[in-house]
Amino acid sequence: MALEWLRRDNELKDHQLFDNSHFGKEAPTVMYEERPVVDDKGQAAAGLYSAWIWLNNPAQYNSYTTEMVKGVIAGFQRASSDRKIVAVVFTAVGDKAFCTGGNTAEYAAYYAKRPNEYGEYMDLFNTMVDGILNCKKPVICRVNGMRVGGGQEIGMATDITISSDLAIYGQAGPKHGSAPDGGSTDFLPWFLSMEDAMYNCISCEPWSAYKMKSKGLLTKVVPVLKKDGKWLKNPLVRTDTFVDDGEIVYGESIGKEDVAKAKELMAQCATDFELLDKEVNAMVWKFTNLFPGCLIKSIDGIRAKKKFFWDQMKLANRHWLAANMNHEAYLGFNAFDAKKATGRDVIDFVKYRQLVAEGQVFDDKFAEQVLAKPK
Repeated sequence: MALEWLRRDNELKDHQLFDNSHFGKEAPTVMYEERPVVDDKGQAAAGLYSAWIWLNNPAQYNSYTTEMVKGVIAGFQRASSDRKIVAVVFTAVGDKAFCTGGNTAEYAAYYAKRPNEYGEYMDLFNTMVDGILNCKKPVICRVNGMRVGGGQEIGMATDITISSDLAIYGQAGPKHGSAPDGGSTDFLPWFLSMEDAMYNCISCEPWSAYKMKSKGLLTKVVPVLKKDGKWLKNPLVRTDTFVDDGEIVYGESIGKEDVAKAKELMAQCATDFELLDKEVNAMVWKFTNLFPGCLIKSIDGIRAKKKFFWDQMKLANRHWLAANMNHEAYLGFNAFDAKKATGRDVIDFVKYRQLVAEGQVFDDKFAEQVLAKPK
């Protein structure tokens, strides 16, 4: 007997939480794009898409403003709740940077010495990282350039990284008045050895994509320089595996005497992301040919390890980062923001430590003694 009295509402519901006002094309902003899923022959799979979330602030190395953070949150929520989306590609405009973290101009001009305001901002930042970690679609970080500072943190929150071989990776917090507590102190020990995680976190040294691939941070690295129709690996780093004085130097920077020659060669090349996009499309196609429920359960099982320490620390870190806006962050971000006028992007660290050793009060006079003067 047909149970005609049991009726289903067949009109699909819209689970998108935000409207599209957070997306735009005029920088600085976040752009949201749907691209058809393509098979290994380049043919589109009807009705299936990848969601591309673009950081669009190339003039400031795709550093994210407060409004851009809101855009990333909205983008991941939209992609996560959209039935036709197979995977998310998190990337950025241009060929210089994926992201260098929070917008230091905004930090210096608005958030410095406003700890409550920065705490509110950190609530948004934490929601952005949570949005990546909780997205119910696999997330690929398509790295088109440097991924440092907070950019490295949101990048490590993704599931898979496919990188240009010109990209560099690293932290900058201790050099510019902060600590990488937006994810790096939680995520780095999962990717690297504890020793490498420690050194990478505090040294503020940029590491090449090839070095990070060899240490397990990245899934794939591809060349993006093209000359006379041929692909060239990044000439600024050593890509042959060999031992020098007992130490493997794969992915390390070339000697200073060779840098000028390498840059001359790079100037003769075009930057082309064809191979990068090919690898991204191949990864999306791989995801397409897996059971979606089994896929996301597997991904969430791996993510849970990253999320454990992130969830343990994110609120305590939020409060410390807010309070620090009255202290070292005030100096660090203002020094960085004033580098065009002063020629320096850091404070006088020796003088700073000398004043601390003398027990000096942290006030405007203190700041004047450690910040560089305009030229």
